Amino acid sequence: MINSGARLESQVCETQVIVIRATDALDGLRCGGAPMVPIGAEKTTADLDPHFADGTALGKRYVHETGAEILVTRPGSGTLTVHDIPLELKQAKALPSSD
Repeated sequence: MINSGARLESQVCETQVIVIRATDALDGLRCGGAPMVPIGAEKTTADLDPHFADGTALGKRYVHETGAEILVTRPGSGTLTVHDIPLELKQAKALPSSD
């Protein structure tokens, strides 16, 4: 299981992330179609899957329906997914208006 605070990187692009909130769903975390690995771990010779090449944005948080949350620390060309389901970009909370 992936724990909160884990630093992971893609095997097929430059994307690096930190896990903010972990759930069991993150065991299937992928980027660009390939499983993510701990930073510095040996990478396989996988290629970027063109179906999962929408890219990630620096400093943005991505969430899964189970409550898992990922922060992108280095952007890349791969899409963050859990198995084959893309993670959603976390939306900012609306601030109350000051009348």
